[in-house]
Amino acid sequence: MLRIINQRSEALTELRRICDRTHDDQMIHKEATVQQVLQAVRRQGDRAVLHYTEEFDQLSLKPEDLRVSGAEMDAAYQQVSKELLSALRLACRNIEAFHQQRLPKSWVQFGENDVVLGKRYTPVDRAGIYVPGGRAAYPSTVLMNAIPAKVAKVPRIVMVTPPLPDGTVNPAVLVAAQEAGVSEIYRVGGAQAIAALAYGTETIPKVDVITGPGNIYVTLAKKLVYGTVGIDSLAGPSEVLVIADSSANPTFVAADLLAQAEHDPMAAAILLTTDSGLALKVVAEVERMLVNHPRRMLTEKAIAHYGVIVVIDSLEAAAELSNEFAPEHLELEVEDPWSLVEQIRHAGAIFLGSSTPEAIGDYLAGPNHTLPTSGSARYASALTVETFMKHSSLIQYSPKALNHVASAVDTLATAEGLPSHADSVRLRVQQQQAEATTDASSFSEDSESAG
Repeated sequence: MLRIINQRSEALTELRRICDRTHDDQMIHKEATVQQVLQAVRRQGDRAVLHYTEEFDQLSLKPEDLRVSGAEMDAAYQQVSKELLSALRLACRNIEAFHQQRLPKSWVQFGENDVVLGKRYTPVDRAGIYVPGGRAAYPSTVLMNAIPAKVAKVPRIVMVTPPLPDGTVNPAVLVAAQEAGVSEIYRVGGAQAIAALAYGTETIPKVDVITGPGNIYVTLAKKLVYGTVGIDSLAGPSEVLVIADSSANPTFVAADLLAQAEHDPMAAAILLTTDSGLALKVVAEVERMLVNHPRRMLTEKAIAHYGVIVVIDSLEAAAELSNEFAPEHLELEVEDPWSLVEQIRHAGAIFLGSSTPEAIGDYLAGPNHTLPTSGSARYASALTVETFMKHSSLIQYSPKALNHVASAVDTLATAEGLPSHADSVRLRVQQQQAEATTDASSFSEDSESAG
């Protein structure tokens, strides 16, 4: 059952406990296991990938089985409904349109003395996308990771995803991949998949950036390979925080809390409300909706361990508590959400008003659903097209411009004890002066001859 808390100090303690729910002693053991997997894949390539796939997924594959065939991808279209295909295509359009707006543009600025400065954006050569499996299929995750990479014009997009027990890949995932422009897919998951993308194997190519959420082993693997490759973030269990006043519908709020809790036994579902009556109604609605819930066992576990309702004095106080928690998803189910949003400093995605459930963002609104979790929204943001790009500075100085700053560079380089830095400027300026003197002398001689 959802607990109700009325004391702010108790609420702060509880929110911190929920935020830190992935930090336990078991992480040390799990990290050691992941490190072993990474080292084995780095040394043994496909052989280690296949070994761990058999050990962890109880699936025996050969190297030639790893890549999903074109025939299997084509057949996937016959296995999904027209309604699902239509929904995926709508989501593709919306997600692509949103990320096109985020596409950074290279620029050049011409300043005084012929100084040219700028920034040039280019995509990575290869992007690796991890799409989780296990409890459910996530075609939406395919779209949210692949489409920004496509918008960034990444030349090669490689996708990995855990196979089903029979060795196949969920057809909805395969269709989503093709709709998003991905044709290179490998049936492998877990830490071994991250290792294969980071280091490369005989079959799976090494990439430059790895994105996509996964279980704790996937997350730890991404953490450990960071530096060898870039990553989007370290995604933890999903979470939602709802701020609601007396105008909120308790049925809607309950459904939104359960929409997060049904993801995972470690998912968090939090309600901050100024209305004690609403709190009681939401508890009752959650209990009612759980009775025939298809994922009741894991959803109840999440609600019991990481679900809480806090009755708070004001919306301002609720905003402060929310900022302390820095939720992945924040719903503002209040009468004037645009006024309240001005007080929100930390959140992965913000959903405004009672007609904007978080599920809209999960699937097809356009903004990315790969978001910072476990308090990382204090400093991190959603996956975007920039995740698949990097920028280079452009700098050009004319001889006049170099001469103008030479003295300052000399002073700074000398202060840092780096004489060759100073020389690299001084020698150029001296050559300029020598050439100018030579040109002046030649001009004088030519003038005398003409006279």
